[in-house]
Amino acid sequence: MTRVLVVEDDPDLALALRVLLTRSGYEVVHAGDGREGLRRLFADRPSLMVLDINLPRLDGWEVLERTRDMADLPVLLLTARGAESDRVRGLRAGADDYLPKPFGNEEFLARVEALLRRAGPAQWATAEAAQGLQLVPERRSAIWQGHEVRLSGIEYRLLQVLVRNRGRVVTTEQLLARVWDDPEGVGPERVKFAVLRVRRKLRQAAGGESADPLESVRGMGYRYRAPEAGPAALGEGDPGP
Repeated sequence: MTRVLVVEDDPDLALALRVLLTRSGYEVVHAGDGREGLRRLFADRPSLMVLDINLPRLDGWEVLERTRDMADLPVLLLTARGAESDRVRGLRAGADDYLPKPFGNEEFLARVEALLRRAGPAQWATAEAAQGLQLVPERRSAIWQGHEVRLSGIEYRLLQVLVRNRGRVVTTEQLLARVWDDPEGVGPERVKFAVLRVRRKLRQAAGGESADPLESVRGMGYRYRAPEAGPAALGEGDPGP
C-alpha cells in the first residue's frame, strides 16, 4: 500500500485528508508540526509527502529544505498563501506541486495521483563515508575524526557534494548550481565563505589536531582530498556534480 505523510497542524484538515486518502486506498501517516514531520519522514519513509507551510516548531520551508537533504520523493505543498512569489519559492526549494487552500477533494486527489505516477521510487540518503568523515543525513551533521559537527543546510549540502565527488575538483559554478540553486553562477564569494565556515567547524571539532579535508584549487574550485586507501562509500555512489 502506498504510504503518504501528511504534515498539517490544523486537526480538522488533517482528519479530512486522512479520511480522503484512506478511502482512496493510501496508508496515511500524520504529523502535527515540522519537527515531528521530519521524524516521521525518516522513520516511515513514505512515497509522497503533503506539507503545510505554516507549521509550529519548524515551518514548512525548513522541513522542505531538510527533506531534500535526506530524500528524493514527491512533495505537495499546501498553504493559505496564494501569491506567485510563494509558489515560485516552493518550487525552487524542491517542491513538486503547490496547492493553495481552500481546495477541492477531487483536485487534491488528482494532484497526488499525478505526482505518484510521474515519480519513480523514493530515494533515501544513507550515511556516506570518506576517510575520517561520515555524513549523517537525518541529523544534517558530519562525524569528523570521531567528533560530531553540526552544520547548516548550506554547509551540509556543500560538504555532501564535495564528498560525493571526492578526489575530483568541483568548480565554483557547479557548487553554486548544486548547493545554492544559482545556475547563473552569481555570487561566487558565497562558496568561498561557506568553505571557510566548514573548515573552521571541522578543525574546531577535532580540537585543531588534524587538518580539514577540503582543498582549494586556484582558479577552479574545491576538492575533497582523495583518501590514500580505498574508503567505504556508503549510500548513493559517486555521481558527478
